[in-house]
Amino acid sequence: MRPMQEPAPLHEHAISNLRYIRDAMERASAFTSIPGWGGVAVGVTAVAAAVVAQPFAGTRRWLLTWLAEAVVAAAIAGVTMLRKARRAHVSFTSGPARRFFSSYLAPIVAGAALTYVLGSAHVYTPLAAAWLLLYGASFVGSGAYSIRVVPVMGVCFMLLGIAACFVPPSAGNALLGAGFGGLHLVFGWIIARSYGG
Repeated sequence: MRPMQEPAPLHEHAISNLRYIRDAMERASAFTSIPGWGGVAVGVTAVAAAVVAQPFAGTRRWLLTWLAEAVVAAAIAGVTMLRKARRAHVSFTSGPARRFFSSYLAPIVAGAALTYVLGSAHVYTPLAAAWLLLYGASFVGSGAYSIRVVPVMGVCFMLLGIAACFVPPSAGNALLGAGFGGLHLVFGWIIARSYGG
């Protein structure tokens, strides 16, 4: 006959239960630090980039203009997201934030690789469609861990990307302005008004 094992102390059960509750709440919660006003600012800079890039459509200068805009937009989004997260006491290492960023970054990395390959070959025409489609896909995927309007915005970007596949190459820059400019302005305003900045 085996000796009876001593039951685990009560505090160990309590700690285990608290961990389970915390994990369940993290899984159920959404990453809400998407910056609405930051999106509006990104929209403004993207409209400016579209205007500056238009005369150079289909050239290396066009690509460099949009790459510069991507750096500016990433800086704006990063700073405003960090500020919003700090105000709400949200950690970027929380479960929802980690899931949001892991889903968001995969299509962005694919877009960067595609940009490098096509840019090195001086093939610029498909970039507008690729950027809009992949950026939209990043928000459709990451939107599962965020506020409801994020995947809707992603679908809108993807629709513009699909349209960019079927329009003359000269219209690609205008669609980039409509997407990165117009959609960021509209959805940034919606997020700012409905989700606290």
